[in-house]
Amino acid sequence: MPELIINGPAGRLESRYHHEGKSDSPVALILHPHPQFGGTMNNQIVYHLYYTFTERGFSVLRFNFRGVGRSQGYFDNGPGELADAASALDWLQMHNPDSSSCWIAGVSFGTWIAMQLLMRRPEIDGFVCIAPPANLYDYSFLAPCPSSGLLVSGEKDRVVPSASVAELSVKTKAQKGIKLEHVIIPGANHFFEGRHDELKEIVGSYVDKQMAVIAAARKEAE
Repeated sequence: MPELIINGPAGRLESRYHHEGKSDSPVALILHPHPQFGGTMNNQIVYHLYYTFTERGFSVLRFNFRGVGRSQGYFDNGPGELADAASALDWLQMHNPDSSSCWIAGVSFGTWIAMQLLMRRPEIDGFVCIAPPANLYDYSFLAPCPSSGLLVSGEKDRVVPSASVAELSVKTKAQKGIKLEHVIIPGANHFFEGRHDELKEIVGSYVDKQMAVIAAARKEAE
Protein backbone atom coordinates (compact mmCIF):
# COMPACT_ATOMS: atom_id res chain seq x y z
CA MET A 1 0.00 0.00 0.00
CA PRO A 2 2.37 2.74 -1.22
CA GLU A 3 1.95 6.36 -0.21
CA LEU A 4 0.06 8.44 -2.74
CA ILE A 5 0.09 12.21 -3.08
CA ILE A 6 -3.02 13.89 -4.52
CA ASN A 7 -3.09 17.52 -5.55
CA GLY A 8 -5.65 19.21 -3.30
CA PRO A 9 -6.93 22.79 -3.20
CA ALA A 10 -4.50 23.69 -0.38
CA GLY A 11 -1.57 21.62 -1.65
CA ARG A 12 -0.71 17.95 -1.48
CA LEU A 13 -2.97 15.44 0.25
CA GLU A 14 -1.28 12.40 1.77
CA SER A 15 -3.26 9.33 0.77
CA ARG A 16 -3.40 5.54 0.63
CA TYR A 17 -5.05 3.77 -2.28
CA HIS A 18 -6.04 0.22 -3.14
CA HIS A 19 -6.70 -0.35 -6.83
CA GLU A 20 -8.90 -3.23 -7.94
CA GLY A 21 -7.98 -4.73 -11.30
CA LYS A 22 -11.41 -4.95 -12.92
CA SER A 23 -12.21 -1.77 -14.83
CA ASP A 24 -15.81 -1.66 -13.63
CA SER A 25 -14.97 -2.22 -9.95
CA PRO A 26 -16.93 0.00 -7.52
CA VAL A 27 -15.08 2.78 -5.67
CA ALA A 28 -15.19 4.03 -2.09
CA LEU A 29 -13.78 7.13 -0.38
CA ILE A 30 -13.14 7.04 3.40
CA LEU A 31 -13.02 10.23 5.52
CA HIS A 32 -11.33 10.37 8.92
CA PRO A 33 -12.39 11.90 12.27
CA HIS A 34 -11.76 15.46 13.49
CA PRO A 35 -8.20 16.63 12.71
CA GLN A 36 -7.94 18.69 15.90
CA PHE A 37 -8.74 15.70 18.10
CA GLY A 38 -6.18 13.30 16.66
CA GLY A 39 -8.17 12.14 13.63
CA THR A 40 -6.09 10.80 10.73
CA MET A 41 -6.47 8.36 7.85
CA ASN A 42 -4.73 5.79 10.08
CA ASN A 43 -7.55 5.86 12.63
CA GLN A 44 -8.47 2.26 13.49
CA ILE A 45 -12.09 2.59 12.34
CA VAL A 46 -11.01 4.24 9.07
CA TYR A 47 -8.55 1.37 8.60
CA HIS A 48 -11.28 -1.23 9.15
CA LEU A 49 -13.66 0.55 6.78
CA TYR A 50 -10.92 0.67 4.16
CA TYR A 51 -10.44 -3.08 4.32
CA THR A 52 -14.15 -3.80 4.52
CA PHE A 53 -14.50 -2.23 1.08
CA THR A 54 -11.29 -3.68 -0.41
CA GLU A 55 -12.40 -7.17 0.62
CA ARG A 56 -15.52 -6.62 -1.49
CA GLY A 57 -13.68 -5.76 -4.67
CA PHE A 58 -13.75 -1.96 -4.35
CA SER A 59 -10.99 0.42 -5.35
CA VAL A 60 -10.62 2.41 -2.12
CA LEU A 61 -9.03 5.73 -1.20
CA ARG A 62 -8.37 7.22 2.22
CA PHE A 63 -6.44 10.43 2.82
CA ASN A 64 -5.42 13.00 5.41
CA PHE A 65 -7.36 16.26 5.42
CA ARG A 66 -5.35 19.48 5.03
CA GLY A 67 -2.86 20.06 7.85
CA VAL A 68 -2.87 16.41 8.96
CA GLY A 69 0.22 14.21 8.61
CA ARG A 70 2.00 15.13 5.40
CA SER A 71 -1.00 16.91 3.88
CA GLN A 72 -0.43 20.61 3.31
CA GLY A 73 -2.63 23.46 4.46
CA TYR A 74 -4.43 24.30 7.71
CA PHE A 75 -7.60 23.09 9.38
CA ASP A 76 -10.61 24.99 7.98
CA ASN A 77 -13.47 23.72 10.17
CA GLY A 78 -15.44 22.29 7.27
CA PRO A 79 -15.29 24.19 3.97
CA GLY A 80 -11.66 23.37 3.22
CA GLU A 81 -12.07 19.76 4.28
CA LEU A 82 -15.08 19.44 1.97
CA ALA A 83 -12.95 20.81 -0.88
CA ASP A 84 -10.27 18.24 -0.01
CA ALA A 85 -12.81 15.42 -0.12
CA ALA A 86 -14.16 16.63 -3.47
CA SER A 87 -10.63 16.64 -4.91
CA ALA A 88 -10.01 13.14 -3.56
CA LEU A 89 -13.25 11.88 -5.12
CA ASP A 90 -12.30 13.55 -8.42
CA TRP A 91 -8.98 11.69 -8.36
CA LEU A 92 -10.67 8.39 -7.50
CA GLN A 93 -13.16 8.74 -10.34
CA MET A 94 -10.56 9.89 -12.84
CA HIS A 95 -8.58 6.70 -12.17
CA ASN A 96 -11.72 4.53 -12.30
CA PRO A 97 -13.76 6.01 -15.16
CA ASP A 98 -15.78 2.84 -15.71
CA SER A 99 -16.62 2.23 -12.07
CA SER A 100 -19.97 0.51 -11.53
CA SER A 101 -20.78 2.18 -8.21
CA CYS A 102 -19.55 4.96 -5.91
CA TRP A 103 -19.66 4.94 -2.10
CA ILE A 104 -18.52 7.28 0.64
CA ALA A 105 -17.85 6.51 4.30
CA GLY A 106 -16.88 8.68 7.24
CA VAL A 107 -16.06 8.50 10.92
CA SER A 108 -17.42 11.15 13.33
CA PHE A 109 -16.41 14.58 11.86
CA GLY A 110 -15.73 12.75 8.59
CA THR A 111 -19.43 11.88 8.32
CA TRP A 112 -20.38 15.56 8.36
CA ILE A 113 -18.02 16.18 5.43
CA ALA A 114 -19.15 12.99 3.69
CA MET A 115 -22.82 13.95 3.82
CA GLN A 116 -22.13 17.40 2.42
CA LEU A 117 -20.25 15.79 -0.45
CA LEU A 118 -23.13 13.34 -0.94
CA MET A 119 -25.51 16.27 -1.52
CA ARG A 120 -23.19 17.68 -4.19
CA ARG A 121 -22.36 14.49 -6.06
CA PRO A 122 -25.36 12.60 -7.45
CA GLU A 123 -23.16 9.71 -8.59
CA ILE A 124 -22.70 8.54 -4.97
CA ASP A 125 -24.87 5.42 -4.58
CA GLY A 126 -24.42 4.61 -0.90
CA PHE A 127 -22.84 5.77 2.33
CA VAL A 128 -21.72 4.60 5.74
CA CYS A 129 -21.61 7.00 8.71
CA ILE A 130 -19.87 5.83 11.88
CA ALA A 131 -20.72 7.87 15.02
CA PRO A 132 -22.11 10.87 13.10
CA PRO A 133 -21.96 13.84 15.54
CA ALA A 134 -25.58 14.84 15.09
CA ASN A 135 -25.48 16.65 18.43
CA LEU A 136 -22.50 18.79 17.42
CA TYR A 137 -23.08 19.58 13.72
CA ASP A 138 -26.09 20.57 11.67
CA TYR A 139 -27.17 17.84 9.23
CA SER A 140 -30.36 19.61 8.15
CA PHE A 141 -28.90 20.06 4.65
CA LEU A 142 -29.89 16.41 4.03
CA ALA A 143 -33.20 17.51 2.59
CA PRO A 144 -33.97 15.19 1.02
CA CYS A 145 -31.24 12.57 1.43
CA PRO A 146 -30.44 11.36 -2.11
CA SER A 147 -29.01 7.90 -1.31
CA SER A 148 -29.66 5.05 1.07
CA GLY A 149 -27.11 4.63 3.82
CA LEU A 150 -26.08 3.18 7.15
CA LEU A 151 -25.66 5.04 10.44
CA VAL A 152 -23.82 3.21 13.23
CA SER A 153 -23.51 4.46 16.80
CA GLY A 154 -22.34 3.09 20.12
CA GLU A 155 -24.76 2.60 22.99
CA LYS A 156 -22.28 4.10 25.46
CA ASP A 157 -20.91 6.86 23.24
CA ARG A 158 -20.48 9.89 25.52
CA VAL A 159 -19.38 12.17 22.68
CA VAL A 160 -22.32 11.44 20.38
CA PRO A 161 -25.32 10.00 22.25
CA SER A 162 -27.04 7.31 20.17
CA ALA A 163 -30.36 9.11 20.73
CA SER A 164 -29.11 12.08 18.67
CA VAL A 165 -28.18 9.73 15.80
CA ALA A 166 -31.58 8.02 16.06
CA GLU A 167 -33.25 11.43 15.82
CA LEU A 168 -31.15 12.24 12.74
CA SER A 169 -32.19 9.00 11.03
CA VAL A 170 -35.86 9.63 11.76
CA LYS A 171 -35.94 13.34 10.92
CA THR A 172 -33.97 13.11 7.68
CA LYS A 173 -36.34 13.36 4.74
CA ALA A 174 -35.56 10.92 1.98
CA GLN A 175 -36.52 10.54 -1.66
CA LYS A 176 -38.79 7.68 -2.65
CA GLY A 177 -37.06 4.33 -2.29
CA ILE A 178 -34.29 5.78 -0.11
CA LYS A 179 -33.83 4.32 3.36
CA LEU A 180 -31.54 5.21 6.26
CA GLU A 181 -30.68 2.33 8.57
CA HIS A 182 -29.48 3.01 12.10
CA VAL A 183 -27.65 0.32 14.09
CA ILE A 184 -26.68 0.77 17.74
CA ILE A 185 -23.89 -1.49 18.99
CA PRO A 186 -24.57 -2.43 22.64
CA GLY A 187 -21.83 -1.38 25.06
CA ALA A 188 -19.76 0.40 22.41
CA ASN A 189 -18.17 3.79 23.07
CA HIS A 190 -17.30 6.56 20.61
CA PHE A 191 -14.17 4.72 19.48
CA PHE A 192 -15.84 1.28 19.37
CA GLU A 193 -12.95 -0.07 21.45
CA GLY A 194 -13.06 -3.83 21.52
CA ARG A 195 -15.93 -3.85 19.02
CA HIS A 196 -14.13 -3.32 15.71
CA ASP A 197 -14.84 -6.84 14.45
CA GLU A 198 -18.54 -6.39 15.17
CA LEU A 199 -18.53 -2.98 13.49
CA LYS A 200 -16.78 -4.39 10.42
CA GLU A 201 -19.31 -7.22 10.18
CA ILE A 202 -22.27 -4.80 10.39
CA VAL A 203 -20.83 -2.53 7.70
CA GLY A 204 -19.84 -5.43 5.46
CA SER A 205 -23.29 -7.01 5.63
CA TYR A 206 -24.91 -3.67 4.80
CA VAL A 207 -22.62 -3.05 1.81
CA ASP A 208 -23.29 -6.57 0.50
CA LYS A 209 -27.04 -6.07 0.78
CA GLN A 210 -27.08 -2.63 -0.82
CA MET A 211 -24.78 -3.61 -3.68
CA ALA A 212 -27.25 -6.37 -4.52
CA VAL A 213 -30.11 -3.85 -4.40
CA ILE A 214 -28.22 -1.41 -6.65
CA ALA A 215 -27.36 -4.18 -9.14
CA ALA A 216 -30.98 -5.39 -9.26
CA ALA A 217 -32.30 -1.86 -9.81
CA ARG A 218 -29.89 -1.26 -12.68
CA LYS A 219 -30.73 -4.58 -14.30
CA GLU A 220 -34.42 -3.73 -14.09
CA ALA A 221 -33.79 -0.34 -15.67
CA GLU A 222 -31.98 -1.85 -18.67
